[in-house]
Amino acid sequence: MSRTIALREIKGRSRGYWLGLGGLALLAGSAVAATFYIEHNGLHVTGMNNQIAWGMPHVISIFLILAGAGAFNVAAFSAVFGRTVHAPLARLSGLLAAALLFGGLSVVMLDLGGPQRLLVAMSNFNFKSTLASNILRYIGFLIAVTAFLWTLMEPRMNRYSRGAGVVAMLLGLSVSTGIGLVFGFLVAREAYDSAVMAPMFVAMSSSFGLAVFILVLAGACSWTGRPLGGFIVGRLRNLLGIFAAVVLYFTTVQHLAGLYATEHHGVERFILMEGGVHTFLFWAGQVMVGGILPLFLVYSPSARKSRRALLAAAAMVIIGGLSQLYVIIIGGQAYPLVLFPGMEVSSSFFDGAVNPYTPTLPETVLSLGGAAIAFLIVAVAMKFLRFLPETLADAALDPHYRPPSED
Repeated sequence: MSRTIALREIKGRSRGYWLGLGGLALLAGSAVAATFYIEHNGLHVTGMNNQIAWGMPHVISIFLILAGAGAFNVAAFSAVFGRTVHAPLARLSGLLAAALLFGGLSVVMLDLGGPQRLLVAMSNFNFKSTLASNILRYIGFLIAVTAFLWTLMEPRMNRYSRGAGVVAMLLGLSVSTGIGLVFGFLVAREAYDSAVMAPMFVAMSSSFGLAVFILVLAGACSWTGRPLGGFIVGRLRNLLGIFAAVVLYFTTVQHLAGLYATEHHGVERFILMEGGVHTFLFWAGQVMVGGILPLFLVYSPSARKSRRALLAAAAMVIIGGLSQLYVIIIGGQAYPLVLFPGMEVSSSFFDGAVNPYTPTLPETVLSLGGAAIAFLIVAVAMKFLRFLPETLADAALDPHYRPPSED
């Protein structure tokens, strides 16, 4: 059996740490400035308009929220399913889940016209709105993850960690399902109206979250000089391959269902063949970079032994995930609304026309600021609290480990 692994803070005294922290703080501060600039001047300074109401900030925000819900899966494997090999990673998993969710929500505040309007949204609640009910899911998940971390870090509360983990896992599933339902219930947009959206977003959440977790874990262990053995790397590699394959499967089902339904032939032709940048991002970004290449790097006999190949696969999953969300969110709005089925519609208000969208600098800075806030939280928390295992070497984790022969 694997021995108990101690967790401790990182020293955080190196020049690289402070430079990284300063860079993240600068980007987060720039995002705050961009928020005030957009709020003061109006959304016309962004690429968003009456036709494309959800832009790049929504792509990044939803990615971060989905990744946060999915990042908790590593903790769930330990707390809920009793996988002891993942136990040393549970704290980091919970921290990353909470930080990514907070970073994503900080970006989506723009959608309210200003952060102060959150109180209005909470005090005038529309229980019929999936978007509104997601607020409860976000808050509940954040509270549950915080409670789970408390049960892990306070010895007297350890006996409650499994119950807290179950609640947090279920709320994480609810978060990703709720985001999928936002699109699945939006019948006005042909690219969204699909029951497969909910399970597909759950799979996307698991894939994105694990990819971010792998990169953060590998980076933290490398920068602090902590051993990261092949045993745990192999477990994470297999999980990433499974999640990437499931996302590719649901993507295939989504578009096969669209091609089967005659009323969706137009939007399928747009996304798959005639959508310009959206078609390129679908085939090159989502399918190739985000699906096929990571599966090759994970399962190819020539690459599966390489740690760099795993890190490249995780980075590709993130790039493919951003491409997928861009195609879903912005590509779905770019395709014109079908106001009168079977009729051609055109007017001076862009009816029947493909809606253009180009993200501007302020909204791009705001979007990246959300990610900066998330990783700033992670970097500071790891310096002052015990989130990172002191070793993840094979000798500490692999129950079948045998020391190399001295012969």
